[in-house]
Amino acid sequence: MNLKKRGFHLLALLLFLPIGIAIGVLGGFFGLGGGILLTPVLLLLGISPVEAITTGLLFSIGTSISSVWGHLKLNNIIWKAAIPIGLSGIVGTQLARPLVMYFEKIGIGDTVLSTLYLVILLYFAISMIRPGKKNEGRLNKEDTFSMPLLIIVGLVGGFLSSSLGVGGGFIIVPLLVSLANFPAKQAVGTSAVCIFLFVTAGFSSYIMHVEIDLLLGLFLIIGALIGGQLGAKTTSHFANQEMRKMLGVLYAVTWFSLLLKLFNLEVVGFVILASYTTYLLALFTIRTLKAKKMLEEN
Repeated sequence: MNLKKRGFHLLALLLFLPIGIAIGVLGGFFGLGGGILLTPVLLLLGISPVEAITTGLLFSIGTSISSVWGHLKLNNIIWKAAIPIGLSGIVGTQLARPLVMYFEKIGIGDTVLSTLYLVILLYFAISMIRPGKKNEGRLNKEDTFSMPLLIIVGLVGGFLSSSLGVGGGFIIVPLLVSLANFPAKQAVGTSAVCIFLFVTAGFSSYIMHVEIDLLLGLFLIIGALIGGQLGAKTTSHFANQEMRKMLGVLYAVTWFSLLLKLFNLEVVGFVILASYTTYLLALFTIRTLKAKKMLEEN
């Protein structure tokens, strides 16, 4: 990825720092690697699918490290589930890269990637926004889990993580909530561990074959390390059901933005996605300040 050839100035590079912070906050809050937002943004900016995927995975390493540390302190990680999901997901990442490279070689990478994003985002937007089951979010007392289910979740999450250049949290979180009855906060924390394993394996696989702009990645990761901590801490100010609805709307907005890209309306899609992201960041800030004020009053 040669940013100079694309006409980027150093000032434009510096803009990726706040972008990294913003996406890092959302990643830490929702348990996402951040690539689910970053990769579409890079695609909207005209960067090739394989470069966008590799950069998204690199960025997700930064967000996942920060997110894991934040959720570890909040005791939101269920290790009995995180380990099998993470290990099976690593296998999934290695199955994905050859397929992605083949699609890029025959010239259909952009179309396949955008279409896959649209299908997955729409499914999870609907599944997260609709009312949940009455027993959803109630782990059984024995803390036992279906191992085959966890392995399947890991394989699917790892495969799509490496296929789309995302952390895989946008897949793992709703699956853990809807299929394994995880509370949203524990699903987010557990997902953060899995994401770290996914993206590290996926990036290691791609970087041997794809050249990216490491300076861009550095700016994004610095932002991610800052934002991920802030996002993880913010979860304590929101209810599980509220987080679920917000995540569903985020998926829906991202889906609509990518749909506009197919009609050559990338700028409009970027503005819509940026607007909702700004709204969420403002909401997080307001809720955090209110909580801090209440704490000081008490």
